[in-house]
Amino acid sequence: MITTARLLASHPVRESQRSYYDADLRQGQSMIRARRPFVVKNALTGLAIVGFTAAVYIYTIRAVAQDNFEDVPIPDAPAQSPRSRPASSSITSGPLAK
Repeated sequence: MITTARLLASHPVRESQRSYYDADLRQGQSMIRARRPFVVKNALTGLAIVGFTAAVYIYTIRAVAQDNFEDVPIPDAPAQSPRSRPASSSITSGPLAK
């Protein structure tokens, strides 16, 4: 009687048969069969992730668009503009004082 191990030992496995992909890097039938039970679950998970991301993005855009920044205090204009400063230095002590 011929055992499976002896039969397999007499026919070495080609390199292209060791992978789930064929020579053109397309999925082989074994890869398609292995992935078949997970296709629906993976698609639903992907849709859930995309939906959550879109919901957070839309919520954020709408929340920011509603803010008119009336509650943010605007500082008064400076009493003296930078151009009208006196030529003298305002530093009175230290190594940079004149």
